[in-house]
Amino acid sequence: MLRATLRSFLAHKGRLALSALAVVLSVAFVAGSLIFSDTVTRTFDRLFASTSADVTVEPKEDLTSPVPTGVVQSVPAALRDQVVKVDGVAAAHADVSVQNVVVVDSRNRSVGPTTGAPTIATSWYVTHRSPVKLTSGHAPHGAGQALLDADTADKKHVRIGDTLTVQAQPGTFRVRVVGIATFTTTNPGAALVFLDPAVAGERLLGSAARATSISVDAAKGVTDTELKQRIAAAIGTGGGTGTGRYDLKTSDEQAKSAAADLGGFLDVIKYVMLGFAGVAVLVGVFLIVNTFSMLIAQRTRELGLLRALGADRRQVRRSVLTEALLLGLVGSTLGLAAGIGLAVALIRLMSAFGMNLKATEMAISWGTPVASYVVGVGVTFVAAYLPARRAAGVSPMAALADAEVAGVGKPLTVRAVVWAVVGAAGATALAGCAAATKAGQAGSLLALGVVLTLIATVIAGPLLVRPVIRVLGGAFPAVFGPVGRMSQRNALRNPRRTGATASALMVGLALVGGLSVASASMSASLDRRIDQTLGADYIVQGANLTPFTKELDDAVSGTPGVGLVVRQRITAIALRLPDGERVRTAASGYGPRLDDVAHLTYAQGDSAAALADGHLAMDAGFAKDHKVRVGSVLPVEFPGARQVRLTVGALTDQGTSDGFGPQGGVFLGMATLDTYVPGGQDSALYVNASPGTNPKDLRPRLERALKPYPQVQVRDQADYKKLVHDQIAVLLYLVYALLGLAIVIAVLGVVNTLALSVVERTREIGMLRAIGLGRRQLRRMIRLESVVIAVFGAVLGLGLGLVWGVCTQQVLALRGLTSLAIPWGTVVVVVIGSAVVGVVAALLPASRASRMNVLAAIAHE
Repeated sequence: MLRATLRSFLAHKGRLALSALAVVLSVAFVAGSLIFSDTVTRTFDRLFASTSADVTVEPKEDLTSPVPTGVVQSVPAALRDQVVKVDGVAAAHADVSVQNVVVVDSRNRSVGPTTGAPTIATSWYVTHRSPVKLTSGHAPHGAGQALLDADTADKKHVRIGDTLTVQAQPGTFRVRVVGIATFTTTNPGAALVFLDPAVAGERLLGSAARATSISVDAAKGVTDTELKQRIAAAIGTGGGTGTGRYDLKTSDEQAKSAAADLGGFLDVIKYVMLGFAGVAVLVGVFLIVNTFSMLIAQRTRELGLLRALGADRRQVRRSVLTEALLLGLVGSTLGLAAGIGLAVALIRLMSAFGMNLKATEMAISWGTPVASYVVGVGVTFVAAYLPARRAAGVSPMAALADAEVAGVGKPLTVRAVVWAVVGAAGATALAGCAAATKAGQAGSLLALGVVLTLIATVIAGPLLVRPVIRVLGGAFPAVFGPVGRMSQRNALRNPRRTGATASALMVGLALVGGLSVASASMSASLDRRIDQTLGADYIVQGANLTPFTKELDDAVSGTPGVGLVVRQRITAIALRLPDGERVRTAASGYGPRLDDVAHLTYAQGDSAAALADGHLAMDAGFAKDHKVRVGSVLPVEFPGARQVRLTVGALTDQGTSDGFGPQGGVFLGMATLDTYVPGGQDSALYVNASPGTNPKDLRPRLERALKPYPQVQVRDQADYKKLVHDQIAVLLYLVYALLGLAIVIAVLGVVNTLALSVVERTREIGMLRAIGLGRRQLRRMIRLESVVIAVFGAVLGLGLGLVWGVCTQQVLALRGLTSLAIPWGTVVVVVIGSAVVGVVAALLPASRASRMNVLAAIAHE
């Protein structure tokens, strides 16, 4: 039986190759994502381990904001003198390092990265931990000198002697580049500007008496943990537990903290790639099941003969599963190799964006090949199990009869019952999602409904083949005559096979349909919100709400034709609510006359009460959930562990209680924010033209005034909408990438099905040719069959996807995005594209069928 199995596998290797390709794709994405993330993790672990001080003293901070606030926490620089006296300290340095700086050259062009990585200005001193070394020029001395890292200098064409302008929180200053520093470890993609330690505190923090941290080196024989405890006891942080005013971290703790911050970025890449792998696996299952089912159907006589010669059911089943195992092993091995290539491509892509990873340092842990073979072999084995059971049921008498196509003519009653049960459960879950009042509950029901309705649609595929394809191919007989009629009947001949083939395309298009509706609804809802709330002529804003210096405020206010400027600043806060919950979120501070640039609606109170000194406003829904009323006095924590009590002056009715943006929709007056969080930077300016000034004439004036500040853009309402659409477009790009992957595998499935179908119908094709069917007519018949199968899959997928999309919009509505938009243009394009896919998939099988020798085809058994 083993020899027979190997001979059968090699005999059908051409037919199995397409199925193996589906395995290769799924394994490649799994292996590539794991290898890439392991490589980045190991590279940065080395970087963090080699650059972290033995002990670091940092300001204690447990408040974080989802967007930059411009506030830099600091410690007294004199703390260094206290720390250096601790027994076991070999050296200590007062570090000054800030990320909210902008550096421009003499032509007002940004010197910073364009990839979202920060521009870091820091104090220059050399230790064994320094990630860079001075390779040309000399160290900076005094206020007017600086070093620049070599990667940035090369990319931005900066040379020694050039003058740079640094825009920092205390103010703007100029420096001359006196040296170039080269990375000795991985460059994380940031731009680094080094200043003389004697002036860094004053230039970057506004005071030479401040530092961002204290880096401590341990004396020989003293462990990091021992040193941390001694320093904690000396500066009074509660025995080194991290309580009090400062956080103390050993080098290991510092490295782990930095790695955890990096982990979010890596997780995004890893999960996106694993999502592709999941789609490839799911779609590949249909391809493998279909391939093995058709191969077994064509080998009915062969299997029957084996049974007649003494092979029992177990041996036949084992024979088919062994073929699947071989296919999985081959596909997994090739997929692992392809995954390594994919990881190399990702590493080079990241290098192009400034993160200088090295393919020679690629990390392949033991878990990667294990996961690859588990996915590849496991998926193939599971997909082949049902066909293997069917093969084991072949009667020995089949050897005496013509081969029959398995599954044809068998009743679909059981399938209909299962579909009804699963479909009803899925529909109930989706209906519950639409009726839910909590976003978390609705999201869970949506996920359950998506899974169940997907399974139900796959089960229902064969049940829907006859009614749907009769409609889709109804015009074929009239347009294409007998050829059209035969193509329609061929697609109807085996509903199970047609349903499985179409399901491969259906899965991908269902995802596309659902995500397209969700993204279109998000865009429409945000457009509507912008129209309803934004009343300013222009918004001056940085990328990702990056804060900017006060000098930029002055440049805007001093521009001719500017009538009103309302500032916005963001800070992290923690609210102590009456129900006992402590909510950490972000709050916005606004200047006076907010109503002139924003159309807010208030459930209670007004903007005057909201922006009054010592007051705040929040979303009415959030307030109701937490038993807050107008007049409630709430303890509010600001950065720096400062807690004050503020009065709720107004409740807004913007529908953001659980929505996009910071939780709670909290905002307060700029005067209040300046009192409790002094020294922050603004994140946006809302600008109105003065009376008598045409807003269109104001824009070029603002752009000229802001030319020295390339980090900000001037946007009107249309620009702001475009910015939102561009951000949502990232989701659409993912959708289109999933569509492309699904189409590739679906094309393989259609090609495989048609190719095996041609072999199965060899005698029939020979008879058709003998009675006068031309080569061209034969190719057309197969193409039409392929088109109707592809369009059938598209109809199922888009129909299911639209249902998912509408239900997703109901979840978004609970988050304040209430508009439903269906991108009908995308739907039409996808249907047309599916017909094209059908034509392309049929090219090879149709060409092969048309080249058959008529007499040999008639004599085929």
